[in-house]
Amino acid sequence: MAKRVTLKDIAAKLGYSKNTVSLALRNSPQIPESTRSKIRQAADEMGYKTNAVVSHLMAQLRASQTPRFQAKLALINANEKKNALTAHPTIPTYVEGCVKRAEQRGYSFDKFWLHDPELSSDSLVRILKTRNIKGIILVGLMNTSELPEKFANVWQHFACVVTGVRTTNPTLSYCCVDHHDLTLQAFDQALKLGYKRPALVVDDYIDLLVERRFSAGFLIGQGKIPSTDRIAPFFNRQEAKKDLGVFKKWLQESQPDVIFTLYPSIVSWLEELGYQVPSDIGVIQLEWRAAQPEIAGMHQHNNVTGEAIVDMVINQIHNNEHGVPDFPRSTLIGATWIDGQSVKQR
Repeated sequence: MAKRVTLKDIAAKLGYSKNTVSLALRNSPQIPESTRSKIRQAADEMGYKTNAVVSHLMAQLRASQTPRFQAKLALINANEKKNALTAHPTIPTYVEGCVKRAEQRGYSFDKFWLHDPELSSDSLVRILKTRNIKGIILVGLMNTSELPEKFANVWQHFACVVTGVRTTNPTLSYCCVDHHDLTLQAFDQALKLGYKRPALVVDDYIDLLVERRFSAGFLIGQGKIPSTDRIAPFFNRQEAKKDLGVFKKWLQESQPDVIFTLYPSIVSWLEELGYQVPSDIGVIQLEWRAAQPEIAGMHQHNNVTGEAIVDMVINQIHNNEHGVPDFPRSTLIGATWIDGQSVKQR
């Protein structure tokens, strides 16, 4: 009778540990896809067969176990709203990615609110050190790129990474979607759909918060169309919220055939002014939302940003890096196009 091929046999042939082989054959995301593919192929060639009974028992055992965390990280809500980690339209997706990746790497989170009136710099440092927390992830910055000055001492003691925007005071390492590239991609998609006069509608302070990467990508995209079809970005959304006539006047003067924006409310604005979407004007969301799947746009994959930021802060911890870095690092995540009913179809 032929010898039964074991995990140990596969590990010996490929030079991996038995645990790596086991995880790969269970398609664990802890193992890179290229490695999983290599191990699965070797297992097939060697005639490896799983023991259904043992596999079932092990699966039940793993399901009944609680994760064993090797350390904790701090997840700090930097948003003005205390419930932003769960109630904000986009921030919970970052948190979802953070939690998922942290669990995969053996970490858990203690959560804090940066604007808690009872939280001071000294108390936060004391709490984090008492709990042996060495890494901080900041999420939720939406209206400013500056962190509260009273917490300046905190960032000196820990590995710190910010998600969403690059902070300027202090400048910490950060991870976010590539706003510039996603706007260029949206522009290209609009041209492929046959649009001739794309326009950008975004709050000026939001564009400034991301260092003008939305408008920069848009202006570069305009280089692909005749100068007569280039429309200046509309930055007065806050004024238009008070007086829709401001938006109406801009529409009549600019005559766009498709609008890039961050706000689903633009669709209702257009309809209120008598325009049909998409027959009169198309709408492309620069931050596609599952809650409005009918609006085409760019999926920013904020969950992937959350996963990447956990890797960044853990790497800092492993390299004994803490404090405001001399050379802050940036990780940019690519976006993908999602079709929808708010644009004309090819």
